[in-house]
Amino acid sequence: MAESKVILTKTVAHLGHSGDIVTVKAGYARNYLLPQGYAFAWSKGAQAQIEQMKRARLAKAVATREDAVAAKEAIEGTTVEIAAKVSESGKLFGSISADQIALALSSKATVNPKTIEITEPIKSVGDFPVKAALHPEITASFFVKVVAE
Repeated sequence: MAESKVILTKTVAHLGHSGDIVTVKAGYARNYLLPQGYAFAWSKGAQAQIEQMKRARLAKAVATREDAVAAKEAIEGTTVEIAAKVSESGKLFGSISADQIALALSSKATVNPKTIEITEPIKSVGDFPVKAALHPEITASFFVKVVAE
C-alpha cells in the first residue's frame, strides 16, 4: 500500500489541523486532499511554511477562544424555540436541521452549523438537548424547543 506524506493547509475532520504533517493513503492525497486544496505534498523545504501556518493558527485560536467564551456565556443553558409544521399526531414533516438551529441561535451568537451536535434526530414537538462546539476546548449545551407552527 502506497502512503503519502502531506502537510494540511486547512483543518480536516478526523485527520488534523492546518500545519500538521500527516501520512495518508496515496489515493486519498492524490484524489481528494491535493485537488481540494486541503493539503500539499510534504518536503524538507516546507518546514518554514509549517512553522508560519502554526503561528497563524495559534494567533487565530487566541482570538477565537475569546469569541467562543462570549458565545458560550450567551448560549449555555438557554432554550431556542423553532416553529415547524407538524401533523396531528405531533410528528414533524421532516426534521430540524443544524442549519435551522444555527439560524435560530443567530440572535444570541454566531454558530457554525457544522459544529452543532444533535444527540437524537429532532422529529417531533418538544425539548431536545443540543451541543455546539464553539472552539476545540469550549462546548456549549442548550435546548431546542420545537413548537407547532
